[in-house]
Amino acid sequence: MSTLAHTMMTAARSVDPGLAGPGELDRYPFAEAPGAERVASPVWDGADTDLGRVGRRSAGSRGRGLHGQLVQQLGQMIVSGDLGADRPLVPEEIGQRFEVSRTVVRESLRVLEAKGLVSARPNVGTRVRPVSDWNLLDPDIIEWRAFGPSRDDQRRELAELRWTIEPLAARLAAGHGREDVQQRLTDMVEIMGHALAQGDAITFARADAEFHNLLIQLAGNRMLEHLSGIVSAALQVSGSPVTGCDRPTEASIAHHGRILEALAAGDANAAEAAMRQLLTVHPEVERVVPAPREH
Repeated sequence: MSTLAHTMMTAARSVDPGLAGPGELDRYPFAEAPGAERVASPVWDGADTDLGRVGRRSAGSRGRGLHGQLVQQLGQMIVSGDLGADRPLVPEEIGQRFEVSRTVVRESLRVLEAKGLVSARPNVGTRVRPVSDWNLLDPDIIEWRAFGPSRDDQRRELAELRWTIEPLAARLAAGHGREDVQQRLTDMVEIMGHALAQGDAITFARADAEFHNLLIQLAGNRMLEHLSGIVSAALQVSGSPVTGCDRPTEASIAHHGRILEALAAGDANAAEAAMRQLLTVHPEVERVVPAPREH
């Protein structure tokens, strides 16, 4: 095993064990933050009790502190529909009920505004915006939708986007013979094989995500590269928070290996076909795309 493979597998074994595992896909994993850094989610009285229904936070928000936790909680509430379109958000009320400072509330609302979830206007205040205004390519919004009521739509849409992005990236990558990137891709497949043998789903998922990111980089198209975050998000949420879209199987590794062979041979048609075959390994993809054509 290469030094890179050994280092990556060792690092993955020390990962936070609190990550949700297989079978926990349809709930919001919530990790308690240490001490006073936890954003409280009390049960509130009055007409606005829907603001107290959150108390759920994705594993990805760990370590972000008060600001990150509040962004996650409010974001999940908006995306899930707990806070509907045109719902007013009063900073003072949020600060009091989540027991955070005005600064934390203000900065959190700015982040949500940048994602298109809320708008702040003079004499109107801050209000929730309709879905049509959201930045649906934002990784956080992808995650919130994938683990909320819109989970089925989100995963289908991600599968359709991957079908559009990655076969093209594989075709373009076959024309770029960068040995350093080719070696890193080989290392990732090697890591996946060892991880499968050891039952290490976390290491498998990390190597899988790195493989797909490297492939998009190798394509040499900056606009495609800009979309790599979508692929990363899809790998995280399409299967489960740990295993990603490509479950640890021999078939998945074999398909990755075929992509490598096509890239090494500079065969664009074969690289594209191999990527399509990899993507159709999963039932959720087969429902929305045709079977790959033979070249």
